[in-house]
Amino acid sequence: MSLKRPLRLLLLGAPGSGKGTQTSRLLKRFPQLHSISSGDMLRQEIKNESELGKLASSYIAQGKLVPDDLITKLVVTNLLQLGWLKPSATWLLDGFPRTCTQAEILDQDLYEHSAPLNMVVELDVPESVILERIENRYVHIPSGRVYNLQYNPPKVPGKDDITGEPLTKRSDDTAEVFSNRLKQYRETVGPLKEHYQKQGILSKVSGETSDIIFPKLLELIESKFGSQ
Repeated sequence: MSLKRPLRLLLLGAPGSGKGTQTSRLLKRFPQLHSISSGDMLRQEIKNESELGKLASSYIAQGKLVPDDLITKLVVTNLLQLGWLKPSATWLLDGFPRTCTQAEILDQDLYEHSAPLNMVVELDVPESVILERIENRYVHIPSGRVYNLQYNPPKVPGKDDITGEPLTKRSDDTAEVFSNRLKQYRETVGPLKEHYQKQGILSKVSGETSDIIFPKLLELIESKFGSQ
C-alpha cells in the first residue's frame, strides 16, 4: 500500500499515549514511510553515555522535559544526516516537537528545504489509562522494544522476545514521575496545538487502546493522502 503524495507527519500525545505503537503499525502499513523518534535517539545517547545523554538523563529522572535547544539540535541533525530534508521525503516524527519554541525552530529548518510538516495528529488517551499502562511497562533498553504486562507481555517473563536479554523498568516509569510529566504535557500542548491549528494541519483521534486508535488514524491519513 502506498501514498499518493509525500506525507510528513507529526504524532502528538502525552507520554505513554502509544505514539511508538502507532508509529510501528504505520511503518508496516506504508513501506515508504520513515520514522524518527526523539525518544529513541535520546535513549541511544543515554546508553552511549554521551554528554547529551548524561544531561538528558538527569532531566528525565526528575520527570522534566529535555530543554528545547538540546532536543531540537538532535532531531534536525538526524534529519539532515538521513537525507530526509527534501520535498519528496515521507516521514513521521514521534515525540518532537513538544513546545512552540521547538515547533518554530523546526518549521524554519523544514521550510528552508521545502519539506514542511503537512499533517499533525494528536493521540487522545485518558490520563487514567496512561498511568495504568506505565505501571505495567517494561523495556528492552538496547533496542527500545516496549512490553506491557497487561496487553503486550513478553513470551518469557522478564526477557526480550528477540534477544532473550533482560527487560528493565525505566526509572521514570512510575505514577509519581508520570503524573508530573502529564501535568507538564498539558501545559505545553495547548499552545503547540494552536500553532498547528493555525496552519490547518491539526487533527485528533481518541481512544483507550492502540487497537481502537489505529483504524481511526489510518482512515484519517488515507482520506487526506489517498493510498492505493
